Amino acid sequence: MARSPLTSALADRLARAQQATADREIGALLLSPGADLRYLTGYGAMPLQRLTCLALPASGDPVLVVPLLEQPAALSSPVGDLGLAVLAWGETDDPFALVANILGSQTAGSRPRRVAVADRMWAEHLLRLSAALPGAEMSLAGEVLRELRMVKDAEEVAALRRAGAAIDRVHARMGAWLRPGRTEAEVGRDIAEAMAVEGHTASTFQVVGSGPNGASPHHHLSDRVIETGDVVVVDIGGAMADGYCSDSARTYVAGGRPPEDLLAYYGVVQRAQEAAVQAVRPGVPAEHIDAVAREVIADAGYGQFFVHRTGHGIGLEEHEEPFIVAGNPQPLAPGMSFSVEPGIYLPGRHGVRIEDIVVCTGEGAERLNASPRDLVVL
Repeated sequence: MARSPLTSALADRLARAQQATADREIGALLLSPGADLRYLTGYGAMPLQRLTCLALPASGDPVLVVPLLEQPAALSSPVGDLGLAVLAWGETDDPFALVANILGSQTAGSRPRRVAVADRMWAEHLLRLSAALPGAEMSLAGEVLRELRMVKDAEEVAALRRAGAAIDRVHARMGAWLRPGRTEAEVGRDIAEAMAVEGHTASTFQVVGSGPNGASPHHHLSDRVIETGDVVVVDIGGAMADGYCSDSARTYVAGGRPPEDLLAYYGVVQRAQEAAVQAVRPGVPAEHIDAVAREVIADAGYGQFFVHRTGHGIGLEEHEEPFIVAGNPQPLAPGMSFSVEPGIYLPGRHGVRIEDIVVCTGEGAERLNASPRDLVVL
């Protein structure tokens, strides 16, 4: 029976990850639940106190170690079609010793001297794996997998397009929720419900920063009542059923007339965002995109109020490589996906952020968000 496109893609990723592991002279990757595990196997495993771990040796067959009660979920995921060996452990078993034994059996009884573990592996799991592999040097699996995950294939880009369209549809409904007299928290609940309707299985964040709260880039939600004429930064995103993420920010005015000081700099952010998107093309260093946006804002006299990087990669995580920031010389390549989100934040007054997800193409950038970038007065 022919493999599905997803199964073929996962098998290819596993093979390339194994080769990258060998090229770095690392004995094995040990991947717990998270984006790396899902990228290689399609399994969106639940993070639990009980260990789930993919043991991927530099040579030999990978094995997925799972708690017995999670075995049905693992086998019903793409893991089942991959033909990946699944070793289930019971409540009285030691899964850390099982992982160590798997690695020993793959190398004629000699356990690897170097292993790379998932970047976000829980500390309790890392420490117990370290104890089960005495003397093994530990490093981060992200150093092995970063080049693979940064460049999205056509199916991944399609998934990000779907996520971008879904979050655009949520922004399109903002006028029904973002009204004077309502609290940020009430608006946030409406947004989360709409995200679920639009296919998100995780509504990871809803930033609704009204008035002075909009000057805090990572303000979340509060009981502040939105007032007529408030400037409101809305930055929302989460994960779709396939694991790929959305992230988009727009700035609104909640009725009334926009404040004059806002009109003085909204266009600056708009020009900075457009210039940065237009600067995207293969071979350009990631830091150059940040510099383009920052120059527009600095030249307008607002440089000190642009307090964060211009963007971050996105895929199976909302924030992943490449990071669009000064000091990152990573050349852009077709298939790299990331946000472009310059902002200006005036303490005690308000803020502005405009954010789109873009994909680097052979010619430039494709925007994955299409909602209006002009100031929207609701």
